[in-house]
Parts: sequence; C-alpha cells; structure tokens
Amino acid sequence: MSAMELLALFTIGYPSLMATVWICGGIYYYFHWERKQTERPASAGDPNAPRVTVLVPCHNEGQNIDETIGHLFRQNYLNLEVIAINDGSRDDTGERLDALARQYPALKVLHQVNQGKASAMNHGLAHASGEVIVGIDGDAVLDYDAVSWMVEHFLRSPRVGSVTGNPRVRTRSTAIGKIQTGEFSSIIGLIKRAQRIYGMVFTISGVICAFRRSALEQIGGWSTDMITEDIDVSWKLQLSGWQVRYEPHAMCWVLMPETLRGLFRQRLRWAQGGAEAFLRHLGNAICWRNRRFWPLLLEYSISVVWCYSMLTLIVLGLLDLALVIPSWDTAAALMSWSAGLLIFLCLIQFCVSFYIDSRYDHAMVDCLFWSIWYPFFYWILNMMTVVIAFPKAVVRRRGQLATWSSPDRGEAFRE
Repeated sequence: MSAMELLALFTIGYPSLMATVWICGGIYYYFHWERKQTERPASAGDPNAPRVTVLVPCHNEGQNIDETIGHLFRQNYLNLEVIAINDGSRDDTGERLDALARQYPALKVLHQVNQGKASAMNHGLAHASGEVIVGIDGDAVLDYDAVSWMVEHFLRSPRVGSVTGNPRVRTRSTAIGKIQTGEFSSIIGLIKRAQRIYGMVFTISGVICAFRRSALEQIGGWSTDMITEDIDVSWKLQLSGWQVRYEPHAMCWVLMPETLRGLFRQRLRWAQGGAEAFLRHLGNAICWRNRRFWPLLLEYSISVVWCYSMLTLIVLGLLDLALVIPSWDTAAALMSWSAGLLIFLCLIQFCVSFYIDSRYDHAMVDCLFWSIWYPFFYWILNMMTVVIAFPKAVVRRRGQLATWSSPDRGEAFRE
C-alpha cells in the first residue's frame, strides 16, 4: 500500500474508530449510571447540605446578567451564596450587578479591571465561603436542580475534584445554531461519557462546572495566562490525582454563536487552549504515575495529526486537478469506498446521542435534520482551527495575561 493510500485510510479510519469509541462509551455510561438516576438528589432542599458558592465572572453581560442571576436564586439548593465578578465591563454590567445586590442579599458583587475570566474566578474564590465552588458564565441559565446534582458527586467520593455539567444550546434560530444543538449531544456529550468510562475527561465545560474547594486551592486555582482556563484546570486537577466527573442532569442553557465568523473565532480559541494545555502539561502527563492520563494524551495527539493529514489530502486533491499525482486515484477511490462506513457510523452516533439526551431536551429532535450535515461541517472547521491554533500556542509567550472579548451571542440575542 502506498503512502498516499495509507494517508487516505488514516484520514477516514481515525474518525470512524473514534465514533465507535464514543458510541460504545455513551451506551455503556447510559446503562451503567445514567439510566438509574431517576430521583432528585438528596441535597436538594437540604439545609444541612454543604455550603456552595456560585462564581459568575462577567464581562459586558448587561443584556443577560439579570436573567442569569435571577435563575440562580431559584435553585433548589438552600445553602447557597452567589458572587458576581465584574471584570472591567464597558457596558452597564456593573450598574446592573449593584442593583441586583440590593435585590438579593445573598449576592456579593466584586469589581476589577479587565484581567480575564481566570483572574475573575480567582478573585471570587478569595471571597468565597463555600466548600463547593460552582462556576457559570454571565450569560448562562442554570437548571433549578443543577447545583444539587453536582454536589452529590462530592458527597459520594472524596476523590472527586470537579464535576462538569451538561450545557444545552439556547440559540437555535439559524442552521449553525441548530447544528450545534446536535454537536453538544452527539460529539461533546458522548465524548464526556466515553472519557468518563476510561477515567479521564479532556475538559470540564467552563460554562457549568463545580469544584471541591480544597482541590482548587491545592492546584493554585485558575491559570491567568491560559486562553481556555477550563481545559487547563481540568488537566491540573487530574494530573494532581483528582477525579473529574460528568453529570448530564446538571443542565445549563447557553448562548452560542450563530454566524460563521463568531463560531470560527470561538473554536479557534478552544483549539488554541487545548494546544496550550497539551504543551504546558505534557512533561508531567507522560510520567509513569500519570499513566491513566496517557489515553487522553494519545487521543489528542492523534487528533492533531489527523487535522494535518486532512489538510494534506485537500491540498493534494487540488494539485491533482492541475498535475497528475501518482496513487491519487487509488487513494481517492479508497476514501470514497470507506466514507460510506463513516457516514453510517455518524448516523448511529446521532441516533444514540439524541435518544439519550432527548430526556433532558425534548425540543432537540427538531434539529435532527440539520445535525445530519454536522460531520462534514465539523471536520472542515476542526481541521482549520487546529492547523491555525497549534502554531499559535507554540509561539505564545508564557505568562501573558489572557483577557476576553464579548463573543457572538446568536441572532436572537442581538440588539
């Protein structure tokens, strides 16, 4: 078999293999744990439950913060405090937060100059009184039992350092929004379920997460120089011996980009954050004591190689239009033949994920048609962002403060 044919086989074979792993992992997780969770968590409504502090970092969230804070104070969890951190907003976020603090006595508001989300979280942590720290974004709407579901994991095992919840897409007015609804189930949800089976989770979802305070303090809190603080803190916790778990019942409704430009910028940041975490923690991760982390390292490394292999095939295909490239026809035929298997696996993946997650999000079935187009859309987007982001992560200066800018909130939430 020629090098061209091997490249084509790898480019199609790797996503087929991973789709199979995610499907099997998701099914196992569902029948082993998820399906048995039918009753409300015991900590809901219990005045003796552990003290929880919810941190809400805010940057230009004037349009959304009233709704976010209002839903937090409807939580079915009694021992709760909320700390909102205004990170140098240029809109009326600060004024709105101060007004909300007068309305809700359990709300504490902190103000700081713009230093980024990680700095805001560390600032809030320094003023928190809770044993459990919950983090959500300033535009997120938390399900009323979300805190209770996450707290249960800390009560069951002292080894749990963090719990990541189940973000659900709110913005579904465009095809991009509807496609992402399928992605959050068939890709993100299934991946977290599968990774939970082999014991390591690549990243918590920064929009909805909970931490054992002592675990956070042990690792020094959030790193202020990482593009994606959630990926970094996930790796730091697990490399320090803490478990990270996924809780699908802990739902959080989030705003996502609904334009190609907004989506690309978001995914480029995610890709760069993953590369930065990989490069920073690689030395520690390959140590023998962290061998349980190796499958995650292998999965990430191969995914980066896959992105560059896909780019290579695209370039060679374009060149073949002008020049005759040896073995290209055979490689193209091999890809065409095996693509059918990949499409079949993707359809199974969507069916499995929609079946599991429809118990939490009944309306997501309306997005099934649009999700069919997601694999092709995802492969191109993922390839482009990783190819651009990995070199950026390599050359980015360590210690540089990672600040944020307001993302695309979706068509339905524009002024």
